Amino acid sequence: MGRMPDASTLLLFAGASLALLVIPGPAVLFLVTRSVDQGRRAGLVSMLGVETGTFAYAVAAAVGLTGLIAASELGFTVVKYAGAAYLCYLGVRKLLEPADAAVPTGPARRSRLFLDGLLVQLLNPKIAVFFLAFLPQFVDPSRGHVVVQTLLLGTVFTLLAVLSDGACALLAGTLGGWLRSPGRRRRLNRVSGTIYLGLGVTAALTGRPARA
Repeated sequence: MGRMPDASTLLLFAGASLALLVIPGPAVLFLVTRSVDQGRRAGLVSMLGVETGTFAYAVAAAVGLTGLIAASELGFTVVKYAGAAYLCYLGVRKLLEPADAAVPTGPARRSRLFLDGLLVQLLNPKIAVFFLAFLPQFVDPSRGHVVVQTLLLGTVFTLLAVLSDGACALLAGTLGGWLRSPGRRRRLNRVSGTIYLGLGVTAALTGRPARA
């Protein structure tokens, strides 16, 4: 008996995952905004945080925790509003940031960028819905351990997300270079803060998946 999804299933899953990844969601918009605002390096570090959160959900899906979060009204609500509150916090912080504020450097800054990305993804209810409603469609219990198949597919999705979101961060950081001049900093802060607030509102309005 096989222990892994066959090649055709993996290719179909990869293609479907890429189709979903190219549609901008909260994490992608967060990364684009961060890259435009603070540059390619900041965007890439934030991306690593986001995808660490993605892989954490893949592991949670493999052991059944993601289904509990998405199916539980209380669990889903806690994740949803915690994520919305954190995005709104980032938005308010950006709106209140002085235009001439110095950009921090060094390990502390990288740690904060990574943590922001990690929390944005961990508190993103849509990623829980993805691992509950989409990924299981490609798991075939007749081919072996469901846990192993789920973890493999989650790993494939995470790697594809690293490539897709990393490309978005690089492109946004490059195009946003001219916006980060001192004369445009205040306007950029307002735009970035407004986008974060909008993402927070969107997260708060995310509905719980319907029960089968």
